Amino acid sequence: MALLSKKDANLIKDPLADNNPITIQVLGICSALAITAELKASVVMAISVLFVMGVGNVVISLIRNIIPSKIRIIVQLVVVAALVIIVDQVLKAFAYDLSKTLSVFIGLIITNCIIMGRFEAFALGNGPRRAFLDGIGNALGYGVILVIVGFFRELLGSGTLFGIKVLGDPIAKTGLYSIGYENNGFMIIPPAALIVVGVIIWVQRSRNRALIEEA
Repeated sequence: MALLSKKDANLIKDPLADNNPITIQVLGICSALAITAELKASVVMAISVLFVMGVGNVVISLIRNIIPSKIRIIVQLVVVAALVIIVDQVLKAFAYDLSKTLSVFIGLIITNCIIMGRFEAFALGNGPRRAFLDGIGNALGYGVILVIVGFFRELLGSGTLFGIKVLGDPIAKTGLYSIGYENNGFMIIPPAALIVVGVIIWVQRSRNRALIEEA
């Protein structure tokens, strides 16, 4: 007997491909621009959102029948804010330098459209199990794009991955020519993230023509 039904499995698989929160729904772009200059920051942000969305969806699902309709948005904000505070305190305790790098962007998870959208569109109308799968799926879809963007921006912009030199500094220079890799400073500024995301969108739509919107 399969662990997950096809319908449940699609809750995880769809956001990874044909219904990705960033490349298809065009949500969460701000964090993709802001924190993907370093791969480590991208991975930590992805894990943070995974925790907040997975746990948050379950909490909202569990209390969905007792939340007054008029204050449901406030309740959702309180839930996500509490989870973000936990993430922030854990980072400060175990990865203080990284918490300073991410600084305000961890707090801005509270207003992430992906999280609030899944609370409103799915967790409020489904049981805890399906809500958890939906949260994990969408968080993974978001995180995969962040990690891909962070990988290329740090590699090409700084010549490093996780702060470790991969491409290295130029090893010799002769006149106007250099032997080795020259870091591309453009890749570490926010507009480069849009270019990388654009390339991902182009590749995705090239592989699945059904995703191309008709003019």
